[in-house]
Amino acid sequence: MANTVLEQVGFIIGDWIPKEASIAVAAENHYIYYKAGVHDLSITEGQPVSSGTIAARVAKEGSKVEMYVEEAVLGSAYYGIGYPITIDNRDAVLVITLPPDYVVGRKKPLAFLTGKQDDSWRPVPVEKVSHIESSQKKTWFFADEESYCSSRTLKNLKEQLPDYFLSVHRSFIVNVHYIEEIAKDVASNYVLTLRDGSMIPISQNYTAEVRNRLGF
Repeated sequence: MANTVLEQVGFIIGDWIPKEASIAVAAENHYIYYKAGVHDLSITEGQPVSSGTIAARVAKEGSKVEMYVEEAVLGSAYYGIGYPITIDNRDAVLVITLPPDYVVGRKKPLAFLTGKQDDSWRPVPVEKVSHIESSQKKTWFFADEESYCSSRTLKNLKEQLPDYFLSVHRSFIVNVHYIEEIAKDVASNYVLTLRDGSMIPISQNYTAEVRNRLGF
């Protein structure tokens, strides 16, 4: 029954998306359906979902994810959009993947962030932002050793920042250009030291993705 539904879904979606696109469905950390497009990621039914993929992020976050995934994760770089769905009362993920240079419908990354200091607001070029933190229900970003309060949420920013920003913890996003050092603490957890001396923990839930992105 489930396979019949998936085949129908794949056929219908296939009429709406570009021929380059591939369609994958995953449940319980395994792919249960795959329809290859011109840009074929060679996913097989029963294959485990790798960390760092769109399917893995959607399953963890339970929300829509749109991102670029580097070649090291599945052997071929791709751009895609993933959606949480339900199949036979099971939580599942639908992912539509496209070639990495596919840009139709992609949002232009943010060029600046506007933050509040005291009673004034200041726009700051995004490349000058070293890291962003969610703390006490507020979002803070840091630039030139100054802190600013933003009206945006961390989740919202994560989807709009340039690709050199990396989520390392549910409360932290880091600009990789400002990373001075990556080391382990006494508990063998990874910690980032930034140029300004800030020390940012890498959550265990993000470790695999961070290592894939930074190549260590």
